[in-house]
Amino acid sequence: MQAAVEMAAKFKALSDPVRLRLLSSVASHAGGEACVCDISAGVGVSQPTVSHHLRVLRDAGLLTSERRASWVYYAVVPQVLTTLSSLLHTGAETAAPAGAPA
Repeated sequence: MQAAVEMAAKFKALSDPVRLRLLSSVASHAGGEACVCDISAGVGVSQPTVSHHLRVLRDAGLLTSERRASWVYYAVVPQVLTTLSSLLHTGAETAAPAGAPA
């Protein structure tokens, strides 16, 4: 039950389109990490809002952060992506095909 609660919190954090884009941006950034200055352009929200969304992702356990001088660098937690991917893959295998009776 606790695992389901933790996974639900991660999915809730990902339910916002801006956070989903930010997670994707950090995950695909060279070196596997990015600072706010690297990923805030093109998101369509202010830098403080980007920082807020990154904090939500970090608090949900999807990102780690490390302060370097005046910048905070974020990295995706690889184990979490593996767990989410595995959960979604397993769910897809057990789901009824579209149009099939439930």
